[in-house]
Amino acid sequence: MKAPTLYRIAAVLLLLFAVGHTLGFRQSDPRWGVEALLGSMRSIHFDVQGFSRTYWDLFVAAGFCVGVFYLFAAILAWQLGGLPAETLALMRGPAWAFALCFAAITVLSWRYLFILPIVFSFLITVCLIAAAWLSAKPI
Repeated sequence: MKAPTLYRIAAVLLLLFAVGHTLGFRQSDPRWGVEALLGSMRSIHFDVQGFSRTYWDLFVAAGFCVGVFYLFAAILAWQLGGLPAETLALMRGPAWAFALCFAAITVLSWRYLFILPIVFSFLITVCLIAAAWLSAKPI
């Protein structure tokens, strides 16, 4: 498989990850027994640098920021997939930084999350590492 194809696969996975995360991160299951905690997060206000916020506000902001980052990463991967082989060979630093970033996300997902983000981040990491490796060699 060639680097552009791997970048395009990663882009599609990243787009699905972005949509899934953005739509799902605020969901909770009543079986988890976290209603009281979520109620507290939503209802207790505190002042931060002149703004009245709740922990729910901070949670939602962080969740949407992650979704925006995944969307940006999808666009970046798609753009990398469209570059000529010679250009990709010159972009080894950014390509490996991108791959290592998702390797770190995979480790964090494994440590703190559950199967869907673990699988998505792992597959994206594999695609990005393989693409970075292959893109070092112009065709």
